[in-house]
Amino acid sequence: MNKKILIPIAAVLVLAFGLFWFLGQRRTDISDELEQSLTDTESDVLANSAYAAEIESFYADRDYLEVWLLNGSLSKEGKDLLARIQDSKYDGLQPAHYHLEEVAALSSNPEKENKKFRNLSPDEKVQLELLLTAGFFNLAHDLEKGRVNPATLDPDWKFEAKETEVDYSDMLKEIAAGAPVDKTFERLYPNSDLYASGKKAIKELYEIQEKDTLTWDLAKVDGAIKEGERHDAIPALRKRLIFWGFLKPYDVEDLTLFDPEMEAGLQKYQEVNGMKPDGVIGSLVAESLNNSPQNLIDIASVNMERLRWMPAIDWSQEMVLVNIANYQLDYMQKNDTAFTAKVIVGKEYSESPTFTAPMSYIVFSPYWNIPPSITTDEIIPAVEANRDYLSEKNMEVVNGDGETVNASKVNWSKDTAYRVRQKPGGDNSLGLVKFMFPNEYNIYIHDTPARSLFDKETRALSHGCIRIQNPEQFAKILLDDAEWDDEKIQEAMSQDEEEIVKLNRKIPVVLLYMTFWADKDGKANFRSDVYERDAALLTALRSEEIKP
Repeated sequence: MNKKILIPIAAVLVLAFGLFWFLGQRRTDISDELEQSLTDTESDVLANSAYAAEIESFYADRDYLEVWLLNGSLSKEGKDLLARIQDSKYDGLQPAHYHLEEVAALSSNPEKENKKFRNLSPDEKVQLELLLTAGFFNLAHDLEKGRVNPATLDPDWKFEAKETEVDYSDMLKEIAAGAPVDKTFERLYPNSDLYASGKKAIKELYEIQEKDTLTWDLAKVDGAIKEGERHDAIPALRKRLIFWGFLKPYDVEDLTLFDPEMEAGLQKYQEVNGMKPDGVIGSLVAESLNNSPQNLIDIASVNMERLRWMPAIDWSQEMVLVNIANYQLDYMQKNDTAFTAKVIVGKEYSESPTFTAPMSYIVFSPYWNIPPSITTDEIIPAVEANRDYLSEKNMEVVNGDGETVNASKVNWSKDTAYRVRQKPGGDNSLGLVKFMFPNEYNIYIHDTPARSLFDKETRALSHGCIRIQNPEQFAKILLDDAEWDDEKIQEAMSQDEEEIVKLNRKIPVVLLYMTFWADKDGKANFRSDVYERDAALLTALRSEEIKP
């Protein structure tokens, strides 16, 4: 036979033998145990996993070859996943929810961050592999959609449910094929700079917590403490101002005295934390200074969860962003704030909901069509007590066709076809202009005649709508039309009849409730939980209950 033919044949035989050998060696020393654990016996890990079917299918498709182990210890992918689970605390999550403690128990140095795994039995290797895989699925879900279902917890969360955009099994297959673990998980993060900045802020809080030597017993303050006064809470509050870097340590003769140096540090603290820098220690200041690093981590954690709940939003687009907890409206263009204003939000029992809707028109010199609930609870009792109430408040009664009727002829206990409205004017509860983003909750942004309320630090005072300071400036920037100058806007706001002006584009309005956020530099901002929503969310977030 020709030698030139023999050589290629020999090469083919070698390749074939090599392929046969490779296929025979594809299963590892624990593949049999892994297959048995997944098919013949009930794995404790899978019994408690909402992703048992996906895990079984994943390993069956790869002939029960492990992903996270190599030669009896963690592979690079395993080390990266374990690090990602450990770092999930910076997402405001609990690493224990992703089997960190069970994984650590299998290591030879469970107390150390860089864990080693040596001399594991086949059963322990299988357990380690499955614990990491179950942790992967749970963490992927929680990063993408949140650990807690908002529909079961917060009745005022009115955003559309976030849709799952990725297949976690496909993600795992990508990692098994060599995709970096960190890059794969990054696809699950909310598409908001707020989230990345929040992670930096939480990481810094953990670093601060490691250096914390203070006791954080409640320093209770009733009323107000002014400079020059004495109070038992002053020593603890002074230490906390020093701890957070708003005061340098200094000698104090009378520890209970609220001295000028402490007042100066307090004013810096108030300004940074969105309070009026009046140098007075009231209940809001004391509440804020009572928060330990762990308290702040908890507050940040629940707000990171809220960001994970959010449906996909293009944060770089033109939008109106209202943070209810911050009592502030920001008009955003390309991620920059072009206009900002104080707002008044819903009071207790009339809480402003969180949702998004497009703003499409402005109403100058508006009527206030009073909601039936307010008519029943407030207007009718006032009319019964004072027959001149409606005229004194510049109100009128209209029928279903919008025609005015004689209020004295209305039988309020029987007639339901009538409604009360307040006519345009300076006393109108909506003020001189309202900004409409039609929604099923009857929420909109409007002016108010009670301008002095914007000086208050806590501004949860409305029936649910958003009252805005400087509405004429807001109208001008939204209209974005040279024809609508200051003079024309003032004229439109001072008419006897309302005027509707359609915007030339629809502008998304996003109402959020965020008691924590971090700016681009990672600086943390905290606000008072005026609606007391954080505690219930924190309890659910920290719960051991397995979430699907």
